[in-house]
Amino acid sequence: MYIKTIFGLIFSIAVLSCNNNQQNEKSEQKFKPMGNIERLDAELDNIISKDAKIEIIADGFEWSEGPLWVEAHQMLLFSDVPMNTIYKWTEAKGKEVYLKPSGYTGIEPPVSKEPGSNGLTLDHYGKLVLCQHGDRRMARMDAPLDKPEAKFITLADKHDGKRFSSPNDAVYDFWGELYFTDPPYGLQTQDDNDSKKEIKHNGVYKIKQQGHSDDPGERGTVVLLTDSITRPNGLAFLPFGQKLIVSCSDPNKPNWYIWDVKGDSLINGKIFYSAAEEAKTMGGLPDGLKIDKNGNVFATGPGGIYIFNKEGKKLGMIKLENSASNCALSPDEKMLYVTNDMYVLRIKLRN
Repeated sequence: MYIKTIFGLIFSIAVLSCNNNQQNEKSEQKFKPMGNIERLDAELDNIISKDAKIEIIADGFEWSEGPLWVEAHQMLLFSDVPMNTIYKWTEAKGKEVYLKPSGYTGIEPPVSKEPGSNGLTLDHYGKLVLCQHGDRRMARMDAPLDKPEAKFITLADKHDGKRFSSPNDAVYDFWGELYFTDPPYGLQTQDDNDSKKEIKHNGVYKIKQQGHSDDPGERGTVVLLTDSITRPNGLAFLPFGQKLIVSCSDPNKPNWYIWDVKGDSLINGKIFYSAAEEAKTMGGLPDGLKIDKNGNVFATGPGGIYIFNKEGKKLGMIKLENSASNCALSPDEKMLYVTNDMYVLRIKLRN
């Protein structure tokens, strides 16, 4: 009897161990790996651990964009611009439709190839703010995050009486003023010759707050900050908000630019980094970017995600086969989410 009991325990332990190994293997196989990390400077090891993996967590999109991690609801929101849809992704349920329509709310079928929302962010009240291509405006969703509805409040749709082309990406500064870019990619021809384009330049703008208003729906004055970038796209502030980096997705000028922020002006503009050499052999262009609390820059561009330090030194790359459009950091800055054409990726940067 004693020997049978011992053998029974050994068998049970073996079965449990086998099950645990199978569960671990299934967990590891749940998300497909892709890409690789190129390390050009030892400083990158403090940002991305040597065993970091790039995983596909969702796929099947036309062109994914504008990732936004919402900590309060443990969900990733992102746009599928051609499909006029925002999706959400959670660890428990994977991808689900979150909001449709997201960027074009007209009755007639859209003529644009990319009518949906693009960049997404949260304002200082925790409300969802969208760059809407089809409706050609910056807007706020007039509904709670956990009960989304295609109801929107216009924050800005014109400058000097002329309609924007298609707001692309946006970021709030410390004081709650909204900065955004306006290239022509949401127009039918996606270039400066489109007959519906009302503003001759492609600008970087700011929506000024109206005094000390606590009304999140109040519209502020729109200020043109610069019209010198041929194709302004992603933008983000270095820590303390005194410097702004803006990407240019012009194939002839594949650069990131940096300015000092002074009141309602951008001054001392210069190239932060040029990807002209990389663009000769790799697909993609400078697009969305995010900056961590130490000033490290994660910027989508030719060949994948560039990692720069705050001085513009290239530390390495997350190399990807398909064009990456934007990225998002988790609040603890240990997880990076990437919209990558038909995919959405996740990279655990460090433990």
